[in-house]
Amino acid sequence: MSNARKTLIVNQIEDLTLGVFGSLRPSETLDHLIRYLSTWNGSDKLFMLIQYAAKVMVPILQARARLQHRVGLRNEPTSSLAPNLAKLASIISDARTLWGIWGILPIIQWLISLERSPPPTRRLLTIERTQGWSMLAFYPLQHFSYLRTHELIPAALPLPSLSGKPRRVAINDPAVSLWSTRLWAAYVVLQLAHLREDRALLLKRQRALNRLSPREKLQPEERAELARRWDSLYNELAVNLSYLPMTIHWSLEKGLFKNDAWVSLFGLAAAIASFRSGWKATVLPPSPPPAEPSSLLEPEAEGSSTVSDNSQGLATDTGYNTQ
Repeated sequence: MSNARKTLIVNQIEDLTLGVFGSLRPSETLDHLIRYLSTWNGSDKLFMLIQYAAKVMVPILQARARLQHRVGLRNEPTSSLAPNLAKLASIISDARTLWGIWGILPIIQWLISLERSPPPTRRLLTIERTQGWSMLAFYPLQHFSYLRTHELIPAALPLPSLSGKPRRVAINDPAVSLWSTRLWAAYVVLQLAHLREDRALLLKRQRALNRLSPREKLQPEERAELARRWDSLYNELAVNLSYLPMTIHWSLEKGLFKNDAWVSLFGLAAAIASFRSGWKATVLPPSPPPAEPSSLLEPEAEGSSTVSDNSQGLATDTGYNTQ
């Protein structure tokens, strides 16, 4: 066998093994997933989904193990997989809290932007201001509680004293945790009020559009945008209705539910709705259709293209900034 023949065979084998990915087409879904998970919010929502899915599976696996033991299909009434899923959920919860240590920075950015571009009504402005301040208090307390849980902060902190004798104040860990969650619960309640205002504005806009004459009917793009806004509102409603019982449960000393499985179910529902919202938000807009060959050959009037492009750009910028 000649050297050229051997080289050809080796190249063909390499193409069939090392080059196996050449047979796969580029995936728009994979591109979308990478684009979404490359953001802080996207990776957090994915881990939240895994965390609560694991927590939901733990009691299910334990119940199945007890049932199998009762009918003689298992030697022990416990699941060997359930403790591993519980550990995974605990690790993810700890990691998500650590990754959110700088979560107060977007809140500050949001409050600054809010004062420069306020919402359309005074009531919405008041709601969002109150939400922002509740989060400004929530994050330090949450991070303080997290650091105390890992004993990175001592149980008692020194206080300055005029007498010269050192004084130390003990930290009430349960109180810090409770009040941080109560601030989160306040944010959720305010968000539900925000959604009520959003719904009223959407209904007002929809009624106005329904009164348009046949010549002024909405374009398909405008109808799609209105449908997207309604979908976003209902999705956000699902997220916050799921968070509400969770935050109330964690805000009470004795809790709201006797069985933590309810908390896991509500957490899973919130995770699914949050992931869906972020996924839809990172969808790329459809590319414009290619121009017809005849239009590419037609000469343009002097300056007409520039004026049209600039006008569209200013209209887009103005509309965006005033929303």
